[in-house]
Amino acid sequence: MTQGVDATSRERHTSDTEHASGAVTIAGVVAAATLPSASSSKLKMRARDLAVRYGEKVGIKDVTIDVHEKEVLALIGPSGCGKSTFLRALNRMNDTVPNVSVEGHVELDGEPIYGPGVDPVLVRRRVGMVFQRSNPFPKSIFENVAYGLRIAGVRERSVLAERVERALRHAALWDEVKDRLEESGLGLSGGQQQRLCIARALAVQPEVVLMDEPASALDPIATAKIEDLVSQLRGDLTIVIVTHNMQQAARVSQRTGFFYMGRLVEVGDTTTIFTRPKQRETEDYITGRFG
Repeated sequence: MTQGVDATSRERHTSDTEHASGAVTIAGVVAAATLPSASSSKLKMRARDLAVRYGEKVGIKDVTIDVHEKEVLALIGPSGCGKSTFLRALNRMNDTVPNVSVEGHVELDGEPIYGPGVDPVLVRRRVGMVFQRSNPFPKSIFENVAYGLRIAGVRERSVLAERVERALRHAALWDEVKDRLEESGLGLSGGQQQRLCIARALAVQPEVVLMDEPASALDPIATAKIEDLVSQLRGDLTIVIVTHNMQQAARVSQRTGFFYMGRLVEVGDTTTIFTRPKQRETEDYITGRFG
């Protein structure tokens, strides 16, 4: 969470970077895939003038951004800059935090997700979330994936079995666990546990999946599997992923947004952000002057 995100942000940036010396070049980056044309790109979510406060502390302020359908939007920036706070605002997870206040506007398919008549549980069913550390339940692999379906009222065993298998296949985990469905999810490796949590999120058939550094605690092989999975899921889902790994952002995303001190500094297609950023703060971050 971030404090004092007004003019002090630029002052802090100057302080962070004024000691840097020597020429720094921006490495060539190729986005994961080209964006659809502006005429064919459909808006899935949008935030306008979004601000989140935890009591007197400001998490994010004046964030305005569009999220397009069936794209991967990566959010980068140093620790404590507001990336995760913004991510949680997209499915009202911040509602579960004491003393939080949210101002501004967030829409899903043109409809507001905040307001007295909106059920946050239904919002989270449409906008799923995968957290930084895998959090499987102390249940069987099958019941981990079926959990959200049971909460939603699905009881028929054949339907549950079909949906669980589909989710595990989409999470690229089915072949590894199909003969172990009654074993505990806690017995899986770290990478498998994270894919199990992704399968649990996919089982309720969300339209958007939010990922908060899903590979930060994984080894390179498990990380590569998560990245491959993100690329595959983009054909069916909209994904917003927070990452500290700029190479990962380049590998999986079509658009990238840079957060700093609670502000969204800029957002654009990934290749442009990494090679021709418009803002000095963005350039200094991606070239390693601070962060």
